[in-house]
Amino acid sequence: MTKQTKLGGTFTIPGTSTSLHRMGYGAMQLTGPGVFGPPKDADAAIAVLKEAVAAGVNHIDTSDFYGPHVTNQIIKKALHPYPKNLIIVTKLGARRGDDKSWIPALSRQELIDGAHDNLRNLGLDRLDVVNLRVGGITEPTDGSIEEQVTVLADLKHQGLIRDIGLSNVTPLQLEEAQKITEIVCIQNFYNVAQRKDDAFVDDLAKQGIAYVPFFPLGGFTPLQSSELDAIAASLNATPMQVALAWLLHRSPNILLIPGTSSVNHLRENLAAATLELPSNVITGLNGIAGSIQMSGYPAH
Repeated sequence: MTKQTKLGGTFTIPGTSTSLHRMGYGAMQLTGPGVFGPPKDADAAIAVLKEAVAAGVNHIDTSDFYGPHVTNQIIKKALHPYPKNLIIVTKLGARRGDDKSWIPALSRQELIDGAHDNLRNLGLDRLDVVNLRVGGITEPTDGSIEEQVTVLADLKHQGLIRDIGLSNVTPLQLEEAQKITEIVCIQNFYNVAQRKDDAFVDDLAKQGIAYVPFFPLGGFTPLQSSELDAIAASLNATPMQVALAWLLHRSPNILLIPGTSSVNHLRENLAAATLELPSNVITGLNGIAGSIQMSGYPAH
């Protein structure tokens, strides 16, 4: 039986003394519909952020292309001046069209402008961690990322970024990036049903690099959803809680960033870190894995 500790225990960012609770918070849902425009209730969004930090969450995932600008501005309003132990992880690599579209923004100037947008809207002099977001919606695409990583490494040298991560990348792209700068985290699509990155997760654990999965309930077939629902019911838990608990069990380098705009849902998500998974349940969850096509999700 796997028994989790409060907020899933801790993970230390490579090369630093910064210790993060493994259960974090993803701020993407604090905007309006389609991750665009202001939320219906800004006070409720602020309440979620305050509740997360009060519960012990000390890393928040965001981006200035959420809104755009909206999420970061809400984070600043809710939490600035920030607690000393709070790490804000943002990402670069996209921008938003007036039609709510997600447009790649990977030129040197776009990356520089994006970094400064994040700094301004978060009210920071230096960004804690910046993920370079490349690839498709949920799958990486082959190709060099040397030019883009070099831009981020230059911003790090200038003191505008402390640490660099990658999002939606392959192991080969990680190797390419590591020749340029240290990489502290990978953020890819992964969950109990989508396990193409199994070997990647294990390799990163050996390197001491954090793996941060997005869409913990994304890409399930109806059959797999039914199986997860049944397991959740047997544990008197929600499917999301079970999916999150399984990820915490999967590897000690996995950090979670479940998102919500509801304080009650936030509490449910954080409670997943205390959910006990019997060995037979873990076996059942491991059997859910399969190869599924998925579409319609926003760029993360």
